[in-house]
Amino acid sequence: MKRKNFRKGHSAFVFRHFACKRWSLFAVMGQEVKVGVLSVATLAVAAAAQASAAQQAGKMGSAATSTPSDSTALADDAVALGEAAVVAQHAPLPAEMAARLVTCFTRNDIAAAGARTINDIVKLCAAVDVRQRGPHGVQTDISVGGGTFDQVTILLNGINITSPHTGHLTADFPLSADDIERVEVLEGAAARSCGTTAFTGVINIVTRQERRGVLLQAAGGMYGYADAGARLSGAIGRAVGHLSGGFSRSDGATDNSAFQSARVFCQGSIATRSGAKIDAQLGYSFKPFEANTFYGSASRDQWESNERWMGALRLNATAGRLHILPSVSWNRWYDHYQWHKGSPAGENFHRADTYALGIDNWLEWATGRTAFGAEMRHEGILSTKLGDPLEESEWEPVGGRSHTTGGTGIEADAPRYYKFAAGRTNFSAHLEHNLILDHWTLSAGVLANMNTALDSHWRFYPGVDAAWHSGTGWAVYASWNMGLRMPTFTDLYYSGTGIEGTRSLKPERTNDVSLKGAYAAGAFAADAGVFYSHKTDMIDWVVYADEALAPDGSPLPAAEWTYRSGNYTMEHYGIRLQAAFHPQRLWGNAFPLRKVAVQYAWTDQSISRSRAIVASKYAMEIVRQKWVVTADATLFRRHAPQHRRHADWRSGRMALALSYRWSDRTGSGNESYGLLDARLTWEGRRFSLYADADNVLNASYHDFSYIPQPGIWLTGGMTLKF
Repeated sequence: MKRKNFRKGHSAFVFRHFACKRWSLFAVMGQEVKVGVLSVATLAVAAAAQASAAQQAGKMGSAATSTPSDSTALADDAVALGEAAVVAQHAPLPAEMAARLVTCFTRNDIAAAGARTINDIVKLCAAVDVRQRGPHGVQTDISVGGGTFDQVTILLNGINITSPHTGHLTADFPLSADDIERVEVLEGAAARSCGTTAFTGVINIVTRQERRGVLLQAAGGMYGYADAGARLSGAIGRAVGHLSGGFSRSDGATDNSAFQSARVFCQGSIATRSGAKIDAQLGYSFKPFEANTFYGSASRDQWESNERWMGALRLNATAGRLHILPSVSWNRWYDHYQWHKGSPAGENFHRADTYALGIDNWLEWATGRTAFGAEMRHEGILSTKLGDPLEESEWEPVGGRSHTTGGTGIEADAPRYYKFAAGRTNFSAHLEHNLILDHWTLSAGVLANMNTALDSHWRFYPGVDAAWHSGTGWAVYASWNMGLRMPTFTDLYYSGTGIEGTRSLKPERTNDVSLKGAYAAGAFAADAGVFYSHKTDMIDWVVYADEALAPDGSPLPAAEWTYRSGNYTMEHYGIRLQAAFHPQRLWGNAFPLRKVAVQYAWTDQSISRSRAIVASKYAMEIVRQKWVVTADATLFRRHAPQHRRHADWRSGRMALALSYRWSDRTGSGNESYGLLDARLTWEGRRFSLYADADNVLNASYHDFSYIPQPGIWLTGGMTLKF
């Protein structure tokens, strides 16, 4: 914004862009504020921009003004202006000027879908493959755009929380759906904006930021399921804080699948008088669970516990036109695994840590916005299995909440020690410029990267995004980006019965091109896109054909195969189609149907290997086709009597939300399946009651060919708000 003389003795602030930062308007209190001219086109995208407010400026945001999963309003009549910190760009831009399309699930979408975990949210995106071993977020592999679970970057309020140990642990969150404001999904490589771990896509989770309020919730259902949680928000002056926690458990819907889960999350921010803002977040979760045949069909009594800590601190400050955003973060994972529950045979302990120190800067000047910055990220692991052997004097006692007991609670006979370790440090620097014209946004940049696990050479990963916005609802997006992914410590070092890591693995590389078109106007929104990528040195766990033979040349039985991690080359391509219709925008809130949306994704690949294989664990088991159809409607609405000051329990709204997902997965033993989920809600002023039915049609299905998933699962609960 810029100060101008308004009349004698007064001054006014002219806003050139509209920022939803909480301190923006407070910074000009006592001044006359002049808001510039708003065109009809600007107001048309205003509601969609609500979900894109820059709560973590310069790092992550949403440009989903034309994606069908974007509710475009947090309330039926909400209209707000926002400046989006787009995931594909370091410098925040107004949503209508974004250079890359991002799918956004808003608070309305989350509530309507009856999502209880983050996994429940992202499975409603056709481009995301949510492959669960256990329900309710027990153990889930999340991948984007036909990639694997190790190739996606997960951000929490813009902070990277991806595990270098294994992608199996990345989807463990210290959050519930009640903590989430929105979830953003970006397809394709995004190395120059989110680092080298952003290989096939990025998922950013943005938490809620109320200034005050108390939320209590409790739920229960079939198979001994119970869940309880609370959330407290408060503000003192310029400081705002949030604390949430909860516990859930179940006896399990299938054999050996009981679980418990505890979580705590704390977040706070403070705005200084100078306009700077400091954000902090701290989270903890602990989840012991029975693991059925999660990691191999030869054992049906596996057990595991995952424990994690996370913390981050970030500053958002300005010096003239220069925006400065330094950050520091830490993540720790404890993993305790037993091949047979309560037995030391096949038992593993791991502790993985990441430490990151970075700074993002961006400068606004006549030709657009230029962003530059750097990051140092160290990744390390201590383990009873993974890494290089330590000298006995370097051994460290095994840590974590479950380190002294097994799945049965039996005390260990002797102390356990981490006897192996590995580590690497990643250095990166980025430079990006965003050129903003009347209807065009051009974003070009490069990431320079050096990893100590490779060599001392710097490698460069450029990218270019271009977008044309008509101003009348039409937009076209084109992107070319390169990316790199280092192998996980599991890829490199894991060994056991029938499985063997490869220390000489090369890092994965990708070269992505995509083209998308979008339209949004009034009650209708749609987009369609195609993508192609050439990927080299991809990592998969496979059985080589020459190792599947006995010495006499006869085939070995599958139980005697050994899966090894190895590299290969792949051509990857697909299409995405989405459309949504919001009838209430045409006919008002009295019309019962609020939204109906349809998504379709088709993905294919061509793989080249230097050695023939007979089986693959992950890369050859992609979701070839996926349909997602969602709808929600108001069945009944009762208003409070006019003579009553406050609404009572009889006033509110009854709503029904349905979602249907059909998936067709490649690979042996993977049959296509369709799942119908439903939620019935009574929403009052201070409370809500709900009943959920997962897998309404009681379909028999497997996300992994040998791990059966539950049939119909009925739950119900209530939420109180103060």
